Amino acid sequence: MAGVSHATKLVIQDARVLQDDFIPKEVKHRDPEVNRISDALAPITDGDSGETTFLLGPTGVGKTCLAQFVTERLREQVLDLQTCYVNCWEDYNRYRTLYRVLDAVTSTHDIHRQSTPQDVLLNRLRELDDAPYVIILDEVDQLQDTKALYDLYSIPHITMVLVANREDTLFAGFGDRLRSRLQSSIRVRLAAYNSDALVAILRDRVRWGLSDNSIGTGVLDQVADSAAGDARVAIGTLRRAARAATTAGVDRITTELVADVVPEAKAAIRQKNVAQLTPDQQVLYEVATEHGEIAPGELYDEYAHRVSDPKSKRTVRKYMGKLAQYNLVDAVGQKRGRRYHVVE
Repeated sequence: MAGVSHATKLVIQDARVLQDDFIPKEVKHRDPEVNRISDALAPITDGDSGETTFLLGPTGVGKTCLAQFVTERLREQVLDLQTCYVNCWEDYNRYRTLYRVLDAVTSTHDIHRQSTPQDVLLNRLRELDDAPYVIILDEVDQLQDTKALYDLYSIPHITMVLVANREDTLFAGFGDRLRSRLQSSIRVRLAAYNSDALVAILRDRVRWGLSDNSIGTGVLDQVADSAAGDARVAIGTLRRAARAATTAGVDRITTELVADVVPEAKAAIRQKNVAQLTPDQQVLYEVATEHGEIAPGELYDEYAHRVSDPKSKRTVRKYMGKLAQYNLVDAVGQKRGRRYHVVE
């Protein structure tokens, strides 16, 4: 045990920086995007509301990190600024979204989540003081009822930052009234990282979290290459490799250690994605997994048989699109020839 403890001190100096939700003090290779978001929120420093801003791009490109980084930096400039982060995977209906926001910015001790009408929540939000609020709605396309967006948009001192994968699928779920309100909002699009950008991100995490000389540049290149542009995979691989080095009692992360943990890192992210699916999405994924390959009509029929209140076929198509964005399924073919394959 003494050897393991000694290795821990040599390799992992600050485990926090290897976590998925760590917000760095500086963000690499995203200066234009940081500036764009900062400009959209800048009116808050003068006592006005910021502009509603969309952060768009595939998974693992740092959208959530960027949103939180910019809002944290804004808090350094605005004394009474309050912020709230809502994960719409978890809070996917109107009530849960409004409650999460209210709970973040004021006391909810007198609110009963099971019995308090949502109009009461909305009125409480409207009655808040005129201090500025920035609300980050992550995975906003997961909302089953987009009325929550209209609710928040209508409150003058609330500024929303909306995080999603694709604009077309997101706006397809909006009603005409909400679409017209948000059509002119700021769009910030993030592309997948290249290997050099991932290495720069990893190098910072190593500098902040691991001991000197714990990993070589070639090994960082290996981690970045294995991640294929996904920062979550890269950081998860680095975290698992550091843990494996600690367990092995060595003071350096090797190519062999990285090769061993890459499948584990990818599997962990996949498991996390599956775990946060909504109940209906869980059923759809279970049906698809059982079949391996299935046509949309057959998938819908079996899904509808398993749930008490099935969603429409259009909504199910949207759900399957979300699963595809997270590389859980692959949609092959068009219209009647389309089939869903579970990604192994």
